[in-house]
Amino acid sequence: MTVIATPAVPVLADLLGRSRVKDAVGIVLGAAWVAALGQVSIPLGFTPVPLSLGTFAVLTAGTVLGARRAALSMVLFLVVGLAGAPVFAGGAHGVGVPTLGYLVGYVAAAALAGWAAARGADRKVAPSLGVMAAASATVYVLGVPYLAWAAGLSLRQALVAGLVPFLVGDAIKVVAASALFPTAWKLIGRHLPH
Repeated sequence: MTVIATPAVPVLADLLGRSRVKDAVGIVLGAAWVAALGQVSIPLGFTPVPLSLGTFAVLTAGTVLGARRAALSMVLFLVVGLAGAPVFAGGAHGVGVPTLGYLVGYVAAAALAGWAAARGADRKVAPSLGVMAAASATVYVLGVPYLAWAAGLSLRQALVAGLVPFLVGDAIKVVAASALFPTAWKLIGRHLPH
């Protein structure tokens, strides 16, 4: 069986040119973006998982930066928060947060969104929707089981507390991110030399 590799195309960050300094700045800005939007959060009371814009920030940072820089950006975000800086949603920090699984899932989600962007999936709404939904789902694949363990919940209880209340909000974030990038590429395309 032959596997045909899709060649990589530039992601939005590449339009500024590539260098180690620019990559490092992008990584730091991506981590700061996720930390900032994660503070836009609403504690729900019945679950330790807040409703936040963190996932939207992860999807957008991943798409802008590409897989490698996005993953490094989310690792930086995690390290800073685990070291004690209040960068997680609602100012949370440290290793004792019950949402740590979701935060680790940010690394995979950002990398997936970035990988897909480097293959042009962010240029059209339909492929972008699929990628953004898959990337968002990876956050739950790691987050819900960890929540169950950390909070002493059954898997069913963790799904009710850590997935179900967020489905509508995440669908809105996925649609917003999926519409944002094709629009951005159209606008940028008008200003690029042909």
